[in-house]
Amino acid sequence: MSFVSLISCLTIIALGPAQATRYTADWASIDSRPLPKWYDEAKFGIFVHWGVFSVPGFGSEWFWWHWQGQPPDPRYVRYMTDNYPPGYSYPEFAPQFHAQFFDPEQWADIFEASGAKYVVLTAKHHEGFTNWPSLNSWNWNSVDTGPHRDLVGDLGEAVRNRSLHYGLYNSLYEWFHPLYLADKKNGFKTQEFVMHKLLPELYNMVVRYRPEVIWSDGDWEAPDTYWNSTEFLSWLYNDSPVKDTIVTNDRWGVGCYCKHGGYYNCEDKYSPGELPKHKWEKCTSVDSLSWGYRRNMKVIELMDLPAIIHDLVQTVALGGNYLLNMGPTPDGTIPPLFEERLRGVGAWLGVNGEAIYASKPWRVQWENATAPVWYTSKGSSVYAVITAKPTKSTFHLLEPFTGESTKVRLLGSPQPLSWVPMHPSGLIVLLPELPFVPSQVWTLKLERVL
Repeated sequence: MSFVSLISCLTIIALGPAQATRYTADWASIDSRPLPKWYDEAKFGIFVHWGVFSVPGFGSEWFWWHWQGQPPDPRYVRYMTDNYPPGYSYPEFAPQFHAQFFDPEQWADIFEASGAKYVVLTAKHHEGFTNWPSLNSWNWNSVDTGPHRDLVGDLGEAVRNRSLHYGLYNSLYEWFHPLYLADKKNGFKTQEFVMHKLLPELYNMVVRYRPEVIWSDGDWEAPDTYWNSTEFLSWLYNDSPVKDTIVTNDRWGVGCYCKHGGYYNCEDKYSPGELPKHKWEKCTSVDSLSWGYRRNMKVIELMDLPAIIHDLVQTVALGGNYLLNMGPTPDGTIPPLFEERLRGVGAWLGVNGEAIYASKPWRVQWENATAPVWYTSKGSSVYAVITAKPTKSTFHLLEPFTGESTKVRLLGSPQPLSWVPMHPSGLIVLLPELPFVPSQVWTLKLERVL
């Protein structure tokens, strides 16, 4: 009996009767599972990349690989030569991952203020260090060394106390784990790493923390059959303690991207350009050059607030969710510029969130008559999100079909706006003086249009 089959039997005994629909360990069955409703309604989440890589804080979260992988990057080799003694090893960074200023309540306050509805934390990145006391990662976890605390558990409690959904990022592979390297050398015909490290750890993580998102990554070197992906997902969807609420992405092995799993990521910072048929998510980072913290980042390398809001609006108009990343420092603080961006998004959503949360793509996603406009819809209302300040007070929308009962107003203002119909479709809206907002994005709500 395989490891996942064994834990499935044990979980069924512990949880009692399962739901009527059972998913078998094949992609046709796994892919047929409906996505839990909460995820599509949430629209906006925060991604947090945090780990030992935050200590050198140079280049990116791939520091260890770029320094000692094949081939090494000369910039990373030079950084170590210039700043650390000969023979210094990457694991020696772990005790410096102090997180002494980490206040999960403060972090959760910032995430709540951002308007995000879910948070995804790196439980384990490609370096293999776990931000929780994994029994399968002895002395290479946040309780045995570094912070000496359960970062996953502490943040999860604070996030959930604010009614936000909590998810965990987990890398399938580990760059330098001996069992993984042995399997790789064997052409992935052996599964020592999967059976003795990956699957026991994944199972324990799910049972212990009950995440509502598993953001899988690090899958691309091996097929899904090596990772036992469908077997794990069938347990996750059938018998796990989060079987009714869990959502997953599409990173479960070579060939799975944009094809198998829950929602699709396809690739980092992916945008489809047109309305796709399957639920998707865009993950992107405030720091355009890294997902993890960089000590030498510059303001010009960060997404500004208008760029973030434009990206969010376009993503939602095309049916996607928007997962915005930031990298905390090794001492456990969120850099002020990241906090400023997150609070700026929250301020915009405080006025315009009606056009985002629980919205659906409209029959037309965008137009560019007077200014660029992205459309969303909810019930009988259509939202026209204007992403550039109009140069005149008469604003043309070409796509909506109006009627005698059509009403138009600017979100954030209670007063209805005057408008006249165009033929055969469209309307001309008389805009007021638009208030200054840092995002430079405004929303018109159109009621009873087609």
